[in-house]
Amino acid sequence: MNRNSINPFALCIFFFLQPLCAFDNTPPGFYVEWPDHNGLPTMIEIKKQLDSCTSEFQKIEIYETATFGNMLVIDDIIMLTQRDNAGYHEMIAHVPLIAHPCPKTVLIVGGGDGGTLTEVLKHSCVEEVVLCEIDHKVIDLCNTYFPEFKAAFDDPRVTVVTQDAAVYIKTKHNHFDVICVDSTDPFGPGKALFQEAFYRNIVEALTDDGIAVTQSESLFLYADLIENLYTQNRRLFPHACYYYALVPTYPSGTIGFSFCSKRHDAFAHIDLQRIKALDNVRYYNEAIHRASFQLPQFLKERLN
Repeated sequence: MNRNSINPFALCIFFFLQPLCAFDNTPPGFYVEWPDHNGLPTMIEIKKQLDSCTSEFQKIEIYETATFGNMLVIDDIIMLTQRDNAGYHEMIAHVPLIAHPCPKTVLIVGGGDGGTLTEVLKHSCVEEVVLCEIDHKVIDLCNTYFPEFKAAFDDPRVTVVTQDAAVYIKTKHNHFDVICVDSTDPFGPGKALFQEAFYRNIVEALTDDGIAVTQSESLFLYADLIENLYTQNRRLFPHACYYYALVPTYPSGTIGFSFCSKRHDAFAHIDLQRIKALDNVRYYNEAIHRASFQLPQFLKERLN
């Protein structure tokens, strides 16, 4: 998932420079600023830190915010908040699933918080979901602090694999109708998920008419990365394009996705009845599905 980069040496509490450990006793009403994300700072009002640990792979922190609910931060990058995660989770899940005429098997890469999994399971046609998360500690903490996603892990259609997805996906050939790559930014455990070798393995793991969607950063801040992914994916897939969603706590308020399909374009199989059958959606609808692929002129020119 992408997110606001935190410079741990520049972390400050509104008007007062404080060490990170001060969160344990920080009184309500204080603000935490994450500067240094391509010069674009983000400030969020924090009530308190709920949990913090360093797993085998990364640093994981949970905060209670004043207005955005609980917030997950991994390696100093905001992953999700309870208030605005729908823009991300619904768009990474429902766009490819609605674009596919009958998705039965789904792979989620990453997504240990359970948000994408929750959205995927809203599709009654889905028979099997594999969630491949490298760090089980993410699942454990999110089951505690994001209980709205916990039930998804108990669904009988779900298999959780604790493994590096870049390794796991090599073992699957012609298996998944849809793959959702719910990754962190392109460094640390998420770095391999932005490499061409991983995308080639996605091609092999998809069925003949499969669709993959991968987290592909903000159009305002990562145009070079988006252009490189687009150029690469045009070589690998008959249909490749970029779409985006609005998420206030992500850098620039946007997050984008690469749409990669072997056979179906993003609009050929939009079924209003399937969309109406989705429970408790807060962001996604037919109009948003179509509009999210309409890009500003500066990016259209780059991708041309």
